Amino acid sequence: MTVTLADVAARARVSPATVSRVLNGNYPVAASTRERVLRAVDDLDYVLNGPASSLAAATSDLVGILVNDIADPFFGIMAGAAQTAIGEGASGRAGGEKLAVVCNTGGSPERELTYLTLLQRQRAAAVVLTGGALEDPDHITAMTAKLGKLADAGTTIVLCGRPPVSGGAVTATLAFDNRGGGRRLAEHLIGLGHRRIGYVAGPGERTTTRHRLEGHRAALEAARAADAAGGSAGAGSVPEDQERLTVHGLYDRRSGYDATLELLRRDPDLTAIVAANDTVALGACAAVRDLGLRIPEDVSVAGFDDLPFSVDAVPALTTVRLPLYEAGVRAGRLAMGKEAPPPGGIATVGAELMARASTAPPRRG
Repeated sequence: MTVTLADVAARARVSPATVSRVLNGNYPVAASTRERVLRAVDDLDYVLNGPASSLAAATSDLVGILVNDIADPFFGIMAGAAQTAIGEGASGRAGGEKLAVVCNTGGSPERELTYLTLLQRQRAAAVVLTGGALEDPDHITAMTAKLGKLADAGTTIVLCGRPPVSGGAVTATLAFDNRGGGRRLAEHLIGLGHRRIGYVAGPGERTTTRHRLEGHRAALEAARAADAAGGSAGAGSVPEDQERLTVHGLYDRRSGYDATLELLRRDPDLTAIVAANDTVALGACAAVRDLGLRIPEDVSVAGFDDLPFSVDAVPALTTVRLPLYEAGVRAGRLAMGKEAPPPGGIATVGAELMARASTAPPRRG
């Protein structure tokens, strides 16, 4: 059932005229009254209506791009590429150009829902959500409901770098192969002869963190089984206690630095460190050097994403390449209907191992 302005007024215990004044911002209203009205708007999920001509002319040109952190190149590259694709081919005349707005959530689930509500009220033509999702049952339920309401109102929804969601509201999902990438990176290190490998993981509640770690551990488990079958189990085999060799933190350089110090404190015989992403890997490299160790002679270091600076690090960083720009362009085109959705609405974006100078066979331990 459609929520009306009168419903909001009744919920906030004010007149419909007061609700209108708050929403239009054209008349002074007491702060406490304004707060009560806005709370009622949120509780009822009210969407401001207007004349049909106004809706068509003024609110259908908006596209929202949600990112966790615009300062992070991972999100900045995807957002910039999507914004470019959204605007490509526009004539610059009214009705052709789209206003693509980047919404920086700071990783906050509350901000994520707030931005989606604001985009719903503005009847956004499309929404692109980038990066991993929060694995919290309550947030997943709230997100599913919110995306359903957006889709019912005619908004095209595209996920870029996120796993699929249930409910049928999403037009297209571009899911990164984080598990496969994590496994290939670990297999690369195992192939070089590493068995004692530390892992600097991202936040434990994020899908990206879990999927990359699952791929990493699957490769280690396979290697441990192969070592046992070949009769080489023992001091030179993959340790069973992978939790002890995993430290979670944020996706930033400081976390990489602190976690690497902790990992090498726990096990000074580690010969390799795998980082949650390339930014974390830079922190890991700094920690290794500050301990007086060499990369890769003493400790190999690897990252994930293949951000632009990775090849210029010294030594050049071994990592897993995700085609962030290409995925962003495709997400933007899908959002604008310039490209047909993939079969079943879901496409897996491949991850490619980029073996560089920061990893080499172990020389100690």
